[in-house]
Amino acid sequence: MIKWKIAQWLELRWWKSYLSTKDKSEYIAWKSSYWSNLLDKLDVFENIKQAAKIIDLGCGPFGLHLLQKGSPNSFSVFNADNFTAVDPLLDDYENQLPFFKKSDYPNCTFVKSGIENFTTQNLFDVVFCMNAINHVYDIEKSFEVMDKCCRKNGIVVMSIDAHNFSSFKHLFRLVPGDALHPHQYDLKEYTSFLTKRKFCIRQTILVKKNFFFDHFVLIAVKQ
Repeated sequence: MIKWKIAQWLELRWWKSYLSTKDKSEYIAWKSSYWSNLLDKLDVFENIKQAAKIIDLGCGPFGLHLLQKGSPNSFSVFNADNFTAVDPLLDDYENQLPFFKKSDYPNCTFVKSGIENFTTQNLFDVVFCMNAINHVYDIEKSFEVMDKCCRKNGIVVMSIDAHNFSSFKHLFRLVPGDALHPHQYDLKEYTSFLTKRKFCIRQTILVKKNFFFDHFVLIAVKQ
């Protein structure tokens, strides 16, 4: 719990520092373009654009709600009538960051919750979890929520920083070398979290290569 609370505090502090030198309209336009270009690489992009129900778990202040129809700050990509965005820091983002107001996204339902604690009666066609799964308090429960939220034949799109070296992975688990991220796993382990829940990996995209971690997007279909 302490590691997670520290990570949450650092996350908010990082956003404050990062945005301090940014122009709102320029940043929103850049981030919207980044998400759109990333999604365009997915084999299932056309399916996602036409999905009726979409959820973004761990959305952050500038998640995929930027592409939801009706957003005044971006061009629309999604046609979903039911778009839900979930994050435990939503109130903090709104109160402490200059660029984020929930009211800017009237067609998005924002829910303040950790992924592992989120409950809903809805089943979603697409479940996003972008740059968020290694921020959670309980990673097993978070994957269970992903599973429960996703309808049969639905799509999970998850982006991750995956360790390249086993030695550094275990070192980072022992020593807070990456305090923003309480969980440290490699690509095989992240994939296993999905496949053991009967998801079939549809596509694995290497987005960015680094020394310690490579950044991937995993696309999985629920069987």
